[in-house]
Amino acid sequence: MKPSKPKLRIAAVALAAALTIPAVTACDAISTAMDCANTAVAIADSVNNLQQAVSNAGNSIQDTQNALDQIDTNLKKIKDTTGNADLGKAVDSMSTAVKNVRTAVNNGDTTPDVKPVADAAAEISKVCTPG
Repeated sequence: MKPSKPKLRIAAVALAAALTIPAVTACDAISTAMDCANTAVAIADSVNNLQQAVSNAGNSIQDTQNALDQIDTNLKKIKDTTGNADLGKAVDSMSTAVKNVRTAVNNGDTTPDVKPVADAAAEISKVCTPG
């Protein structure tokens, strides 16, 4: 007995859906990884700006504040788009480091220790790097 055309059509639709879902999921994972990597690069650039601002602190404390603000903006982007626990932990660590630098600057420290910020940025980069 041959299967009826509606049953074949249903089977074909089910097969197509089954094949499409993993492809969409893979694309979502790749898209998320790319967003993460792009944001990690932006954070690295912001950390470089922070390091330059701190080394030139005599010129303008506002440059340090601007670099910290940019890092906070990039961290928020990652935090809002990730469900990855390791990445969330790295973002929290960096947020704490940024907060500590900001507090030091607000308390008059013109050369705060930014190494914890750089270390946290390296961890984000590591987590965002696939493979």
